[in-house]
Amino acid sequence: MDIAPVVLLIILVTGFITYRGLNDSSFFSKYNFDLDKVRRGEVHRIVTSGFLHVDWMHYAFNMFSLYMFSSIVVTLTGSVFFIIVYLLSIAIGNILTYQLYIKQSQYYAVGASGGVTGIIYAAILLYPDLKLYLFFIPIGIKGYIFAILYLVYSIYGMKRNLGNIGHSAHFGGAIGGLALVLIRYPQLLNSQKELVVLLLIPIAVLAYLVKTKRI
Repeated sequence: MDIAPVVLLIILVTGFITYRGLNDSSFFSKYNFDLDKVRRGEVHRIVTSGFLHVDWMHYAFNMFSLYMFSSIVVTLTGSVFFIIVYLLSIAIGNILTYQLYIKQSQYYAVGASGGVTGIIYAAILLYPDLKLYLFFIPIGIKGYIFAILYLVYSIYGMKRNLGNIGHSAHFGGAIGGLALVLIRYPQLLNSQKELVVLLLIPIAVLAYLVKTKRI
């Protein structure tokens, strides 16, 4: 599968910033999503943290997931809309994280997961028949199944507080990708009604867990 120039640019820029962050703790601290510092007005962290990762495995998983879904969004909507979805999904993901953890001091997280999840949700809505063929699974996996499992793992990561990865940002990203595509293509609310409901299920589960204070 070919890679669009805009996607390659994001992967390379994210790789460079991740490299800087992993080798320079002051750089990492300056641009990560540090909730206390965001609260004090350093709002740039809402976006810049999406270009940092805790390690190369974290980076590779996010960029591989982005690569797998990106061509659909770029081909069907163009590079500009792709960038809008990606960056706004990062921002929305971190804004949701801020709201969820606003009372928690010394919380910080990094990762492009919000943007990646936004692209995943956008791709699935635009091309519902999408199938993924992963090297460790010999049969095609429906894109929406991958997306739901991705968010289920995110709930697990939030409950277990795994690493310093912004698992909650996945949900904000999913909301961003879903909303932005539906705003641009409102007809999908009718033609893909069942799929929209299905994609909303893990988001509803998270909302329930937060409301009942189980997360």
